[in-house]
Amino acid sequence: MLYERIRALREDKDWTQQQVADLLFINRRTYGAYENGVNAMSPDILIHLAKLYNTSVDYLLDLTDDPRPYKRK
Repeated sequence: MLYERIRALREDKDWTQQQVADLLFINRRTYGAYENGVNAMSPDILIHLAKLYNTSVDYLLDLTDDPRPYKRK
């Protein structure tokens, strides 16, 4: 599930929810709701998270188990 992946990625970097929220320019409660599966994320937030964690949106959405990002043109 999406929220499990973003929580695991954040914890792997030893970041707090507040730190990630600050990087995304959103409220910590909003980010916490994403991690708890309460709120759905916009495509923009998904893209920013994929860039932040150097992974693909497909990985975040649990469409692949390969965390490596796709090559960009």
